[in-house]
Amino acid sequence: MSPAPTTPASAGPASGSGARRRLPLPAVLVTIAVIAVLLLVADQATKNWAVANLPELEPQPFLGEFLQLTLLYNSGAAWGLGSGITPVVTVLQILISIGVIVFAVAAVRSPWYAAALGLILGGALGNVHDRLLREPGPFRGEVVDFLELPNWPVFNIADMAVVGGAILVVLLSVIGLPSDPAQVEAEKSEDAERPEAAQTPENGEEPADPEAEEAQS
Repeated sequence: MSPAPTTPASAGPASGSGARRRLPLPAVLVTIAVIAVLLLVADQATKNWAVANLPELEPQPFLGEFLQLTLLYNSGAAWGLGSGITPVVTVLQILISIGVIVFAVAAVRSPWYAAALGLILGGALGNVHDRLLREPGPFRGEVVDFLELPNWPVFNIADMAVVGGAILVVLLSVIGLPSDPAQVEAEKSEDAERPEAAQTPENGEEPADPEAEEAQS
């Protein structure tokens, strides 16, 4: 009778549950690009509507006093910070956009991280668009803000996306979800191999039994 075929114990990191959630790089980039483009279109559409329909600096109730529509043009960052160095703020936002793409290519294979980076990239590009193409000119353009909450600076859809994406990245880190599931699988494999290597000395001899040595002495 021939012996029954044996089933391999493990196929390595590629067969782990984490690996099944791992996206290839093209899928990561497509996910980020789709989310970013949709946000960019929504951001610019709402900004153009606000410019065409809202009076500047005159709050218009939308959800009572909780959410009002207040059109203003922001040359700086939140709370008007950096209003005198608009070109520097513009360059920083461009660098953020580049950094998101570099990080995605180098380290992101998780769909959750791809979604978070898509939010951040879409929001950053929405405001970069204003900095480059709106008055008074390239790198000095003023960002259109029109959403106002109590005791909070006026913001826009792009700001919401950047903050939402950043919060999602923090939450993913807190719960221990890696940006690349394959890294965790590889670390688990290495940890499983270390005890076996530690038990066998480099010369190939079996480790001595301390109790046997005491009995002989």
